Amino acid sequence: MSDATASEAEAAEEAPPKKKSKLPLILGLVLAIAGGAGGFFAVRMGLIGGSHDEAATGAEAESLADLPVLAPAVFLPMEPIVVNLPADSGHQHLRFSAQLEVVPGREREVTDVMPRITDVLNTYLRAVDLAALAESNALTTLRAQLLRRVQVITGEGRVRDLLIMEFVLD
Repeated sequence: MSDATASEAEAAEEAPPKKKSKLPLILGLVLAIAGGAGGFFAVRMGLIGGSHDEAATGAEAESLADLPVLAPAVFLPMEPIVVNLPADSGHQHLRFSAQLEVVPGREREVTDVMPRITDVLNTYLRAVDLAALAESNALTTLRAQLLRRVQVITGEGRVRDLLIMEFVLD
């Protein structure tokens, strides 16, 4: 190998590699953002795909058509219940309040047995295992149990649902 080729090889090894230009990447990114923004505003202003008002009105009509018709109901609030908890539970009290969803026209019948309802709920809440309340579905299970007990007391077809308004462990 001659001295000239050896010095050329050394010079090539010492020269840093050429960096690629980032201009095409930046230019592509800017054009993509501009195109996306332009498309968004064209659709938003109604230039593409119909006017915005027509689309909103159609979407509102479709969403209202899909909603179920709510049956008429009366909500009867219950007196709040405070339950003393065992000393080893780490809590002192359970505060509970609820409302009963009653079929219209049956409010008087349910109101007349409200002391029995309160008694049954109070008794059940005192017997609930506090460890079970830590589970993720505990409130759903508790609500179903309480509703079933209320329906047994009031009779079928009077109380549709029990809505828990407050459930606090102090």
